[in-house]
Amino acid sequence: MSEESMKKGEGLKTDQRNEVARKLGAVGWSLFFIWIGVALLMKVDVGIGLLGVGVITLGAQAARKYFNLKLEGFWVVVGLVFVIGGIWALFEPKLPLLPIVLIVAGLALLVSTFKGKGRMRK
Repeated sequence: MSEESMKKGEGLKTDQRNEVARKLGAVGWSLFFIWIGVALLMKVDVGIGLLGVGVITLGAQAARKYFNLKLEGFWVVVGLVFVIGGIWALFEPKLPLLPIVLIVAGLALLVSTFKGKGRMRK
């Protein structure tokens, strides 16, 4: 097995995959705490702070994908929400973000009830 395929997680045993996933999680949380500390010390704008958290969250999921680990859909959505929230705060639009997020979440839940995995069987 080549070093390149090992880097991408191909051919890793379950124990090795779990170890890579654990280390990626630890790196992600470490970067999160470092970013929050830097943002508080530098008194950055809330939008920049949210954007940084979103980038770290999505970066952790990109690393999981790179190592052929299962993406965690919840954290992808959380990362996207942070990025959108950060951009929203930076541009300060007239519309508030929370009602829009709630409407979209409700619509997504409603659609998932009638499509795909949420469909009830007879």
